[in-house]
Amino acid sequence: MNNRIKVLRAERDWSQQSLADRIGVSRQAVNAVERGKHDPSLQLAFDIADQFNLRIEDVFLPVKKSSSEG
Repeated sequence: MNNRIKVLRAERDWSQQSLADRIGVSRQAVNAVERGKHDPSLQLAFDIADQFNLRIEDVFLPVKKSSSEG
């Protein structure tokens, strides 16, 4: 799953730690989600989107399948 977390943090001048503190997770968890190494739980996705005052769809972007993948 792709996301805009890094860009959104940069716009607000927030560190990964700052976002982590706001949503009650570790900096490592934010890093893993931000880098696409871990898909967030639905609750975590809502929590992240809420911090940016955005909808989940505005933060997290599904990976589009190519037409050859069926």
